[in-house]
Amino acid sequence: MGDAPSLADCLRSLRAVVFDTDGVILDSARVHAAAWQGAFDACLSAVGGQRPFDPVDDYRRYVDGRSRQDGAAGFLASRGLDLPFGDPADPPGTATVWAVAARKEELFTGLLRAQGIVAWPGTVRLLHVLRRRRIPCAAVSASRHAAELLAAAGIDGLFRAVVDGNEARRLALPGKPDPALFVEAARRLGVPVGDTAVVEDALAGVEAGRRGGFGLVVGVDRTAGPVGTAALRRHGADVVVSDPGELLTSGEG
Repeated sequence: MGDAPSLADCLRSLRAVVFDTDGVILDSARVHAAAWQGAFDACLSAVGGQRPFDPVDDYRRYVDGRSRQDGAAGFLASRGLDLPFGDPADPPGTATVWAVAARKEELFTGLLRAQGIVAWPGTVRLLHVLRRRRIPCAAVSASRHAAELLAAAGIDGLFRAVVDGNEARRLALPGKPDPALFVEAARRLGVPVGDTAVVEDALAGVEAGRRGGFGLVVGVDRTAGPVGTAALRRHGADVVVSDPGELLTSGEG
């Protein structure tokens, strides 16, 4: 039997860890991207002459880690589509930013019902080691679904706090790249941001960690490509891994 896994050196001096949810804890980023593709392509098709939404590059650049309304507004503006912002009560469609966001929500919930959701095994291994070390963890997400998805994946008990889109709305917290979500998570864990690590795959989230003065910002690049790694470092990642499980070593050391 091998030695029990231990934390990598970069984590050993820290007292808490805040994880982004989609793409870091849960394999849900692809579902979000597919839902955005369906919502945006309807808008692009309506005006004509536009290339389709790219579920990799456009997703990462404009919507990953952001609230639905911010993501919708950011991508549409990048294509020169000046839709009225509308109202949160707008039904799913293409007439307003809120309508596009509502369509994304509709598609996302449908895909979840059809496909389900799973947690990334490497992240779960890391969470269990952190729990054994009595290092508190929080989950952060711009999505309103984070808490229910963590419960569905059977890992909600590994987090002392969850700050999701519902909490952001209730507390009027600005979205990433503002660090407010991460700062609120650290506050709930009772640990100063300088003693807390952020683990994040979105460029906006990595930038939020840097702006917030967190003790360590870990970028997660599941594409394992030089372009993604370089972008994460430019936005403020101190360390870049292809999976959070890489933050474990094979023995106590």
